[in-house]
Amino acid sequence: MVALSLKISIGNVVKTMQFEPSTMVYDACRIIRERVPEAQMGQPSDFGLFLSDEDPKKGIWLEAGKALDYYMLRNGDTMEYKKKQRPLKIRMLDGTVKTVMVDDSKTVTDILMTICARIGITNHDEYSLVREMMEEKKEEITGTLKKDKTLLRDEKKMEKLKQKLHTDDELNWLDHGRTLREQGIDDNETLLLRRKFFYSDQNVDSRDPVQLNLLYVQARDDILNGSHPVSFDKACEFAGFQCQIQFGSHNEQKHKPGFLDLKDFLPKEYIKQKGERKIFMAHKNCGNMSEIEAKVRYVKLARSLKTYGVSFFLVKEKMKGKNKLVPRLLGITKECVMRVDEKTKEVIQEWNLTNIKRWAASPKSFTLDFGDYQDGYYSVQTTEGEQIAQLIAGYIDIILKKKKSKDHFGLEGDEESTMLEDSVSPKKSTVLQQQFNRVGKVEHGSVALPAIMRSGAGGPENFQVGTMPQAQQQITSGQMHRGHMPPLTSAQQALTGTINSSMQAVHAAQATLDDFETLPPLGQDAASKAWRKNKMDESKHEIHSQVDAITASTASVVNLTAGDPADTDYTAVGCAVTTISSNLTEMSKGVKLLAALMEDEGGNGRQLLQAAKNLASAVSDLLKTAQPASVEPRQNLLQAAGSVGQTSGELLQQIGESDTDPRFQDMLMQLAKAVASAAAALVLKAKNVAQKTEDSALQTQVIAAATQCALSTSQLVACTKVVAPTISSPVCQEQLIEAGKLVAKSAEGCVEASQAATNDDQLLKQVGVAATAVTQALNDLLQHIKQHATGGQPIGRYDQATDTILNVTENIFSSMGDAGEMVRQARILAQATSDLVNAIKADAEGETDLENSRKLLSAAKMLADATAKMVEAAKGAAAHPDSEEQQQRLREAAEGLRIATNAAAQNAIKKKLVHKLEHTAKQAAASATQTIAAAQHAAASNKNPAAQQQLVQSCKVVVDQIPMLVQGVRGSQSQPDSPSAQLALIAASQNFLQPGGKMVAAAKATVPTIMDQASAMQLSQCAKNLAAALAELRTAAQKAQETCGPLEIDSALSMVQSLEQDLQEAKAAARDGKLKPLPGETVRAPGGRWVCGEALCTLGQHLASLPGIAARDVAQALRSLSQAARGVAANTSDPQVQSAMLECAGDVMDKAGNLIEEARKGVGKPGDLESQQRLAQVAKAVSQALNRCVNCLPGQRDVDAAIRTVSEASKKLLAESLPPSTKSFQEAQSQLNQAAAGLNQSANELVQASRGTPQDLAKSSGKFGQDFNEFLEAGMEMAGQSPNKEAQAQVVSNLKSISMSSSKLLLAAKALSADPAAPNLKNHLVRALYKATRDQAALAHSCSLLASFISVSASGTAGSRTLLQDSTRQGLHLGFPTSTQLAARFP
Repeated sequence: MVALSLKISIGNVVKTMQFEPSTMVYDACRIIRERVPEAQMGQPSDFGLFLSDEDPKKGIWLEAGKALDYYMLRNGDTMEYKKKQRPLKIRMLDGTVKTVMVDDSKTVTDILMTICARIGITNHDEYSLVREMMEEKKEEITGTLKKDKTLLRDEKKMEKLKQKLHTDDELNWLDHGRTLREQGIDDNETLLLRRKFFYSDQNVDSRDPVQLNLLYVQARDDILNGSHPVSFDKACEFAGFQCQIQFGSHNEQKHKPGFLDLKDFLPKEYIKQKGERKIFMAHKNCGNMSEIEAKVRYVKLARSLKTYGVSFFLVKEKMKGKNKLVPRLLGITKECVMRVDEKTKEVIQEWNLTNIKRWAASPKSFTLDFGDYQDGYYSVQTTEGEQIAQLIAGYIDIILKKKKSKDHFGLEGDEESTMLEDSVSPKKSTVLQQQFNRVGKVEHGSVALPAIMRSGAGGPENFQVGTMPQAQQQITSGQMHRGHMPPLTSAQQALTGTINSSMQAVHAAQATLDDFETLPPLGQDAASKAWRKNKMDESKHEIHSQVDAITASTASVVNLTAGDPADTDYTAVGCAVTTISSNLTEMSKGVKLLAALMEDEGGNGRQLLQAAKNLASAVSDLLKTAQPASVEPRQNLLQAAGSVGQTSGELLQQIGESDTDPRFQDMLMQLAKAVASAAAALVLKAKNVAQKTEDSALQTQVIAAATQCALSTSQLVACTKVVAPTISSPVCQEQLIEAGKLVAKSAEGCVEASQAATNDDQLLKQVGVAATAVTQALNDLLQHIKQHATGGQPIGRYDQATDTILNVTENIFSSMGDAGEMVRQARILAQATSDLVNAIKADAEGETDLENSRKLLSAAKMLADATAKMVEAAKGAAAHPDSEEQQQRLREAAEGLRIATNAAAQNAIKKKLVHKLEHTAKQAAASATQTIAAAQHAAASNKNPAAQQQLVQSCKVVVDQIPMLVQGVRGSQSQPDSPSAQLALIAASQNFLQPGGKMVAAAKATVPTIMDQASAMQLSQCAKNLAAALAELRTAAQKAQETCGPLEIDSALSMVQSLEQDLQEAKAAARDGKLKPLPGETVRAPGGRWVCGEALCTLGQHLASLPGIAARDVAQALRSLSQAARGVAANTSDPQVQSAMLECAGDVMDKAGNLIEEARKGVGKPGDLESQQRLAQVAKAVSQALNRCVNCLPGQRDVDAAIRTVSEASKKLLAESLPPSTKSFQEAQSQLNQAAAGLNQSANELVQASRGTPQDLAKSSGKFGQDFNEFLEAGMEMAGQSPNKEAQAQVVSNLKSISMSSSKLLLAAKALSADPAAPNLKNHLVRALYKATRDQAALAHSCSLLASFISVSASGTAGSRTLLQDSTRQGLHLGFPTSTQLAARFP
């Protein structure tokens, strides 16, 4: 390798030396000291190699641990061997200056450690250095900016505002990651030491006088310069403490008015208020307080200020709804990032630092991403983005450092836990593990072995019997060593952490249950009443499903912890605990809202809050007893679980959701106790076996089996208490069945142990009889549960028979080829149809309505005829078992019988199917609620942000669908005979399937990316349950659709009529001034216009094939339109607008009702030309009514006014001659340029407003009309300057084109505002804007040609002719955008 020749400069001596390129810098320094006498001075560690540069900032110190070739040195380069230590002047806030020797090669972070150690500050990471700039230098920089960047007016205002607010933008903090030299700090410069991070300042008191003084001076300066705004009284109080610090105790003779220079004691805004007397009163109140005590009081008072500890930056943020930037203060603290009003310094919004996912700083902006905590980013315009980023990163580094130092002492900072060290041979390996300690209790017991007495050689001897004295117990209180208990496994440790975090969540939820949710003012119209009812129904459903999950998970905890701790699945236990805490947290939110609604309706919401608190307290007790390290008896866990069940039942009673019959619950408990009694009898019989068994090992097995049987039985009783109030939930039924299986297993184990222990037939028979009694009791219990699961008693008298007929006909269809089986099934079918015919005849005889009686008898006759045909076919199949023809006849007859049964018992079948759909829809909504809660809880431990984001998005869609499904279930249950309610439930169920399926897929894809096993298991189970619920819901909805489908047109008509009535009520409320907006209701265009139009088109297309579905789509679209129209009216203060909006919407409903009525008439005549013509006429009337409805919007009316303004102004262009111009050409041209720029700006604002509120559209369209008038006047003035008719005609033609394109632009904006979701309208708007801007550019080009022509005509020079040619080629550019720029501006 070629040697590297370097020049080494030592003072005034320069030596040329050769080094291997791979030589380490440390070795190079050692070689230099050995070979150069001048280098042998001081300590070697104080010297190093410095690579200088013409720019002092670019010179670098070579690191001792790197090789020379790392720095890409070349032959002949000069290196300086010199001392790394340099003096640094540090100015304190109190004005004192200290000189500290620092290492010039170190970064600012390392230098701060040295400085703070010299001064006596321990938490150096909270301080930083500020580079102070002299006023001359500031002026020089400002002048450069003015010269180079030509600061705009608003930027000058921002600079003045920064100086006024004293933000952190003014402070020139040093970069901690670079050296002093890299930042241009020379030896003569003085740096200011200042606290940058307010993290541990709360701990600073009189015991740390150095930091206390720094805090006092910094707080004092910030108060005096206005960084901390204070009231006059508070300022005088601060000044009183300052006097005590500076002058000592108050002296009446000395401290009189005129003694103080107020600018040093009060903020400048209070200097003229003559507050010296008030200051001296505060000074006098300090008494004989010492200087240290006064500083402590001053700092303590300063900490109470809302701006204390906040680092402010003046930024610009976008005004909501407008394309405008406004000043705002961005504050950073140790806990949060906040938006602050720049005038009052009131906090507008806060985000916790823990919610910040990432941030990005650029030279002119700063952006925060809050992940799932907030939709979208928060971005501001600032040149201090890097400084803000460093501040946030600094706080996070301090937080992580403090947490790391805390975690050094065991898990969660457990300093008292022991560490076990074990050496493993033959290789030296040390195993370290943490020892979790457990507190035990004293137990009574014998330590003596059983006595064995044998006769000795001398024969029997006498012996005495005595008693041992009572055990003496002594209790010692205080600390004791508990390090010798067996350690917890990793699974147990994980469960402990899960339980601890869950208990914190439960306590936090319990603390929120003191007050109601705040409700906005609501009206008394139909929509407001419906909102209240729907919200109450939704809240009750959510609370019920969450209580179901809590009780089911409680029972799961009981079942999972029943066996040997070594065999316990602690991950499953953690999953159950996580489910309990996450559902309780979400339940508390719903309880607060429901309690507020109950209070508003005159109910007792306080009792509901107390019931929820009781449940939270019971859950907390349960979690305490479920700790793996707990030594409490098992009975305590069972009692705590029972309390959860009891408080759950009380909570459900408060909300009126106790849908289980109390008698059913009582019977359930009696059956569980019957199992316990039978198990107790089995235990006694097993003990009899144990007493007669001589083998101690077998005896022990029998006793253990009997004990396990007793424990599993008590566990069953506890589970029954827990799930009894929510037994309607399938998950609760599963847990109770699981507990029953454990009893059955333990009873079987008891029998097996008894059989192994004895051959006594009598004893074994007794054990067998007792075990049979346990099995019978368990069967009774399970049968009772199954009865509730199937919905109790059959619905209607025909249910049993119709079920048999439908099932048996399916069996006949599947038995084709087996004539014997088909005939056997036909006999069963004949008996079932006979029962059904008799039931129908009995109903017909008891019917008072002759028409209904006639219908029933007709249905019975039709069914009897179909049965007779089926019997004849069955006889033929029996006589000819090998004939395929006879079997086919029997199949056809069975199918005909099935059709007849459906027709005869249609009402009963429909009720059953609807009831089944209600049940499955309720379970699907509950499963979806559980899945959403599990997804939210798993977010914290998900390592894949993309998967989590996809899951969150799918959950949001399902959240919007759940209320519709719940409302459908409630409506169908409350109106069991209403076709509209049943069809609404079917539609809600069908709409729920697709988003529910997507959420299941997203949840399953997310499970592998979740780090916490308990959370992953919870989400996996919830997704599995939801998938099963959706499958059942799909089947139930399809069957219900087949039965209820023909009623869809009638249901749609009924819904439209109901909507029309609701609008009439809203109109009456508006007339009385009582129409209030619903929560979340805003002024928005009736977006249902396009949806209605599409639905109307669908109705026409599918009239022959699917009229019911088309009518349903129209009704749903009209409901959206009705809601939007009410929202516009409720959020508008103009009575005329309210009346017109509701009147037009009601007219739409009326015309739509006529349309559906015509569609119903035309169902039977799909090819009738007259019917189709009437339908088209009615559809046209609906479309016209829709247009009138949209035109009632404030923004739409104003756009129409602007179109009329453009049209009226453009009439001036139709005149045969234009009046001569009264202005000079230059004045006319300048006026046209200004008017064109104004019109261009108005056009852009109009486009932006078309996607905003109606108020924005009204304002922008009015401004556009005014600007167009001004533009047209300027254009006509320019046309008057034309020297000939041709030039004038060209200008007028351009003005006409601009008039036409402006009208089209207004129409496009109006259309997009009315229907933002409609396709292609956005593209039409962009094209209209492009056309308008190009027309203006064409006018500008014509005017430029005119200017050139006039110039040439006036001078006739060659230069002017060149100007004319250039203008002809290029035109006059006024800054109009191209089509590409427009497309990018409106994506």
